[in-house]
Amino acid sequence: MKWSLKRHCSERDYILFLLGINTGLRVTDLLSLKITDIEGKMEVIIKEGKTKKPRMIQLNNVCNELASYIATIDGEWLFPSRKGDKPISKIQAYRQLNKAADMVDIEGVGTHTMRKTFGYWHYKRSKNLAELQMILNHSHPVITLKYIGIADEGTEGSLNDFTLWEDGRNVID
Repeated sequence: MKWSLKRHCSERDYILFLLGINTGLRVTDLLSLKITDIEGKMEVIIKEGKTKKPRMIQLNNVCNELASYIATIDGEWLFPSRKGDKPISKIQAYRQLNKAADMVDIEGVGTHTMRKTFGYWHYKRSKNLAELQMILNHSHPVITLKYIGIADEGTEGSLNDFTLWEDGRNVID
């Protein structure tokens, strides 16, 4: 997907995707970022638009690519539109993500894909559902598991080798 964004779309769209999958921010929060919000910073506190809650995001894993990209921008918005002095729209972000996905035969990509990807890989790496629930500002762990697409995967996987019987005898006696 990253390769396709760089090749078939633009550096702006690639950086949007990169920030999205590394921070878990909603696309509306990403699009509202100005260069002054993040330039030269390793961590930033952002007030999320939907929840109005502050959220600390780490930029250290994308800082070099981000700095190179910022050097090419003339304006205040991190993801500037070609039409006037404003950021790209959510619809334009969706179009670009879908264009890149189509080029590499990936289906079902939307603007939430970046946030869900972040959540999925954060959970796979940390196995800390409570922490991810807090990061994503979800009200219940079940919502978080459904959101990242592993609500059933974890349960089924844990039951694959579960048994209370071994060689015809009860192992809990």
